[in-house]
Amino acid sequence: MSAETTPALSYAAAGVDTEAGDRAVELMKAAVSATHGPEVLGGVGAFAGLLDVSALKEYRRPLLASSTDGVGTKIAIAQAMDVHDTIGQDLVGMVVDDIVVVGARPLAMTDYIACGQVVPERIADIVRGIAEGCRIAGCALVGGETAEHPGLMGPEDYDVAGAAVGVVEADDLLGAHRVQAGDVVIGMEASGLHSNGYSLVRAVIARQGLALDAEIPEFSRTLGAELLEPTRIYTGDLLALLASEAGAGVRALSHVTGGGLAANLARVLPQGVTARIDRASWAPPAVFERVRAWGGVELKDLEATLNMGMGMVAVAAPEQADAAVRLLADRGLPARVIGEVLADADAPEPGRADVRVAGAKGVVGGAVLVTGTHDGWA
Repeated sequence: MSAETTPALSYAAAGVDTEAGDRAVELMKAAVSATHGPEVLGGVGAFAGLLDVSALKEYRRPLLASSTDGVGTKIAIAQAMDVHDTIGQDLVGMVVDDIVVVGARPLAMTDYIACGQVVPERIADIVRGIAEGCRIAGCALVGGETAEHPGLMGPEDYDVAGAAVGVVEADDLLGAHRVQAGDVVIGMEASGLHSNGYSLVRAVIARQGLALDAEIPEFSRTLGAELLEPTRIYTGDLLALLASEAGAGVRALSHVTGGGLAANLARVLPQGVTARIDRASWAPPAVFERVRAWGGVELKDLEATLNMGMGMVAVAAPEQADAAVRLLADRGLPARVIGEVLADADAPEPGRADVRVAGAKGVVGGAVLVTGTHDGWA
């Protein structure tokens, strides 16, 4: 074929459909706009999201808190089930609940979706889930980007990421500097696996040859529905707690994500103390026991990968712990005391079934000792 008869290439012929992208924006506009309050300027479609932060002038020393994250391989479950309207809530939870752990209120979030082919309805479903998560968290979704990567990603493939910024008064900053021996550890229940450890979970399912549409009696629903349960977003409940009288006793918060409870709690403890966590104080939901049994996963590996049913923990003054637990329960968030903070000199030596973690994720701080046995677990 001569150069004269070779068809001209176009962006569409190369695999990028800008019109599909525009249709996706139209489908998601209402959901995104619903997260906007009067502080959001410019609406949907601007080059940059604009937020009026005049209220920060009332702060004595405002600190901006930022976080970014993704959802990981949980997306593979959403793709296999062709259900895309919940994965966005997972994204929001992973991002804003990292911000609230320092006591900050999330202000605004942006998202990024990369895909092999823009299917407007699918992209709109993803963004609707993000908007719903922002609504739950009380955070504005002020911008985003959808990028089509033909040749790099398959037509059904996509990945999502997000970032958010929040603010906290410097005097109200939570963290290890507030924690002391004698404090207690409050665990807040997870909605399920949340968005961590899915590479292990998917490997277990593959080894067992389990189908996502299989009805699992312990779950009272299909395996896929259990695995796709959205991440619980704790931000609103925690901000309500921090604004209450009981909240004055909260020293630190820890979002239980990759690495499990012990590694993440250790990040917010000072040197010289050990948090002793008692497994007997709660029973993990059935999905955790099933993953262990189906895969023959050792408990130490399970605990180092999954949240084990506690998605957020607080370190609090003992005299205000009961009030904090009651407030959270009244808001529909089950919580309970699961441990205590001890001076290192008073911490017991680890037993054979105990796990001790210190210096997690690059933080030089305190230690966490996990002891006991979950009810019904050998």
